[in-house]
Amino acid sequence: MVFSSMVFMCVFLPAVFVLHCILPGIRAKNALLLLASVLFYAYGEPVYIILLFISTLLNYFCACGIDRFRNHRKGILVLAVICNLGILIVFKYTDFILGMVNSVTGLHLPLPQIRMPIGISFFTFQAMSYVIDVYRETTRAQKNYAKVLLYISFFPQLIAGPIVKYHDVAAEIDQRTVTLDGVALGIRRFSAGLCKKVLLANTLGLVADNLFGASAGSINGAGAWLGAISYMLQIYFDFSGYSDMAIGLGWMFGFHFKENFNYPYISGTIREFWRRWHMSLSGWFLEYLYIPLGGNRKGKFRTVVNKMIVFLCTGIWHGAAVNFLFWGVYHGFFLMLEEYIPWIGKKALL
Repeated sequence: MVFSSMVFMCVFLPAVFVLHCILPGIRAKNALLLLASVLFYAYGEPVYIILLFISTLLNYFCACGIDRFRNHRKGILVLAVICNLGILIVFKYTDFILGMVNSVTGLHLPLPQIRMPIGISFFTFQAMSYVIDVYRETTRAQKNYAKVLLYISFFPQLIAGPIVKYHDVAAEIDQRTVTLDGVALGIRRFSAGLCKKVLLANTLGLVADNLFGASAGSINGAGAWLGAISYMLQIYFDFSGYSDMAIGLGWMFGFHFKENFNYPYISGTIREFWRRWHMSLSGWFLEYLYIPLGGNRKGKFRTVVNKMIVFLCTGIWHGAAVNFLFWGVYHGFFLMLEEYIPWIGKKALL
């Protein structure tokens, strides 16, 4: 089920919103949102709802284990990270890895053609951030499994983000207020995101698809530029539109998610671009990968290596294909140039 579908807008959302308003008490409201989120995911992925439960149970028990067994905290954390990444690799990257092995070695290993569960990258990263934060003691382990499941599976941000940290919504899971102003702002934000997705992204997507699908000899320079710009804007309006809709839905139910896009195409440098584009993902990699690798504390060369690792991971996170890997290397390369040749970044900002 997608936010722009008639089933969601005309049936699912109105029913859940009305029931959320009339049900008394936070426990009943949370139970409703949890049931709605499970139904929302099961509508599109009836089989992989089991995977969602397995992932949340794994991280729930690991977080509780870290909190309880203090002498084995690091081992439990390593186990949680390995299991989360293992699930992600199996269901998202198996065919890609085997295909690369076949290309390099000349083997003909069969590809299992595993269908990727919707939103697996988002809910896996959220689950990992929860366990890591419990290990760092920036978040208390939640003893109520239903609250952990609601945090990870909450339908506004389940399939397309933004990536939400547990400590950002923990208080609102326990106690929140839905106001008329908040609902009005939420509806307006959702409507703006819906327009981005349906009116702009989908229309620009048709232009890009038609131009990219045409034969090379039938497109002139202007047509090639039109296709490239259309695709660039399609990606932005599609992704930021979904983020707007998720943030708007959160407001309607009393949750406040952080912004995910901040006009990235006005950036003057690659570094600034990543401070504005998919900010929840950039922040996740900064906090849980770049800084643990050493960040910029171990010299310029190590800083560049750390950034390249981060952008390799960022590229492959976006999709299991060589072009996404190249995209990550491309951004990492220009960040490296900005690091070693500072006048490039200064000149770009003029």
